[in-house]
Amino acid sequence: MHHDRAVHAELPAKDTAAPKRDPAAATAASPVQPAPPIPSSAAAFGGAQFEHGTDAEMIERRVRTVTPLVTPSPGPGASSTLRRDILYALRTVGPASPDQVADRVGASRTGVLQQLRTLETGGLVTRSLSRHGVGRPRHVYDLTAAAQELFPANYGALTQSVLTAIRKVGGDKLIAEVFEARREILRARIGRRIEERLPANASLWEKVKEVATYEDETGYLGRATRDADGTIRLHEHNCAIYGVSGTYQIACAAELQLFGEVLGAKVTRECHIATGGRSCTYLIEPADK
Repeated sequence: MHHDRAVHAELPAKDTAAPKRDPAAATAASPVQPAPPIPSSAAAFGGAQFEHGTDAEMIERRVRTVTPLVTPSPGPGASSTLRRDILYALRTVGPASPDQVADRVGASRTGVLQQLRTLETGGLVTRSLSRHGVGRPRHVYDLTAAAQELFPANYGALTQSVLTAIRKVGGDKLIAEVFEARREILRARIGRRIEERLPANASLWEKVKEVATYEDETGYLGRATRDADGTIRLHEHNCAIYGVSGTYQIACAAELQLFGEVLGAKVTRECHIATGGRSCTYLIEPADK
């Protein structure tokens, strides 16, 4: 594996360990400062957008930003966050008042209400008024559609079953047509991105960095490196379609062709995750070389 110079190797400081939650007190926020508003569902759980970095930094950032909901439902004594417990409660029980949520998760009403407001600011829960007989109406909270993205999904199995069905219907010829269509879609998407974000006379290195950024955003842990002698490589430290690429090797062939087309360059795969490599690494050279 090549030890190349990393691009944009800045990384935020490490998160400190979260304090244990006291069910009798407001929690999941600093005792001095209230929990800050969050702009998105990823930020609700400490997630953030990161630049490329070294291998160790990329692994660390994925561990620190992994969605904490992709685990079994928390039981008594589980070291889960209060926000996660609240989302699970609303998911399993449905719309509920702060008091009802507090009873469900075993925390104080004050702490739960604070986190509900933070989650509402982040667009993960919504609040409405509910009337029950006489008396003042009460606020009821429920999940928004955006919160669905935080819960476990099994898209890999769905993809495998769909591809199996496609092969059964049309054989390998239809499978090839499906991956060809996918390649054309990605080529148009990445090509449009390069046109919009880079000048018309952008260098090959600038284009590779943009492609690496796109790959990083789509789960491949993408990184672009350039050696002292100018040699350029595109690295994927994770295979986001690993469950498919083993059975349908045409997916990897289509990716190799895709990079050559969007970069207008000669692309050579030097390392391959599907065949046991630690990464998918591509040597990028000018087309006329």
